[in-house]
Amino acid sequence: MSRLQRARPELSSFLRTCRARLSPADVGLQNGGRRRTPGLRREEVAALAGVGLSWYTWLEQGRDIGVSSTFLDNLARVLRLDAAERRHLYLLAHARPPAEPGRTFCQVPPLVRRLMDDLAPHAAHVLNLRWDVLAFNAPADALFGFGAHPPERRNLLWLLFTDEGMRTRLVDWDAQARAMLSSYRRDHARGAQDADAQALVDSLRRASPEFAAWWAHHDAGAPCSGERRLCVDGVPVAFEHTMLTIDEERHLRLVVHARRDEAAR
Repeated sequence: MSRLQRARPELSSFLRTCRARLSPADVGLQNGGRRRTPGLRREEVAALAGVGLSWYTWLEQGRDIGVSSTFLDNLARVLRLDAAERRHLYLLAHARPPAEPGRTFCQVPPLVRRLMDDLAPHAAHVLNLRWDVLAFNAPADALFGFGAHPPERRNLLWLLFTDEGMRTRLVDWDAQARAMLSSYRRDHARGAQDADAQALVDSLRRASPEFAAWWAHHDAGAPCSGERRLCVDGVPVAFEHTMLTIDEERHLRLVVHARRDEAAR
């Protein structure tokens, strides 16, 4: 039995539960008289989602039918699913997550800012899906110079390809920049529907010949982690770095750089 087949009973139960928690008034419908069970009727959900009653009934009964992403998005809208519930619906119906909206700018929780400060002397900063640097601690500012740039230009990819200071900080800039770009390519694919993400790429194509040439290669690598060599006071220093997810729904990641001699303590 396939994973998709095993998920059908759970999909059926999930849809019934979501349907039962909504009233006709919640979706702009008249009550239509007394109802034997709470919530929306199947025919109401089907009509609002733009499919036939039989088709929706088969889906809710857990039958082996194929559904499109467009239909699942419509169904998520009708059932008032939040982002986590929409993802759950996709995993049950398609055995894969949906394409993400690619939210770029968002707020960093106060607790995460406190954790970054507590990580000193290790450098820590927070990135979103577009690699905007949303927050950073003092060691990260000293290492990368984030504070010298206005917030609208405080984007790691933009600095990587346009800022001379960032270029001189990275030992063997060519190799590290290409590896970081291939890692970003995966995030860009997840947020390609976001206008800000596409605007960043378009701006970098115009601003950096290296970016324009390498972007055309379509290299997509694993998330960056491991060792990175940076110039500190003119001396190459080895740092271990890793990326931790702190908010999966908003695509917030905490990036930490620790000098190898300090990380070993």
